[in-house]
Amino acid sequence: MSNDGLRNTLKVQRAMRDLTQADLAELAGVTRRSVNAIETGHMVPSVLLALKLSRALGTSIDTIFSLDDDLPRHSEILQPVQVR
Repeated sequence: MSNDGLRNTLKVQRAMRDLTQADLAELAGVTRRSVNAIETGHMVPSVLLALKLSRALGTSIDTIFSLDDDLPRHSEILQPVQVR
């Protein structure tokens, strides 16, 4: 699911570990509703919450969250500055 350019595999990562949303929520110290909202793309997690989720799943943040490929790259946004 994608939201504001953020792609996440939270549901897949959770399922691979045979965890329910409630299980993951308890491990990460959040509500089940928060886990559901992130999985369905209705909520973008804070950095702190992303860290908690990745720790609870025993994986890195970039395994769970990544930028959409169709977002402009840094080089496409910034124009070279010409110094006179």
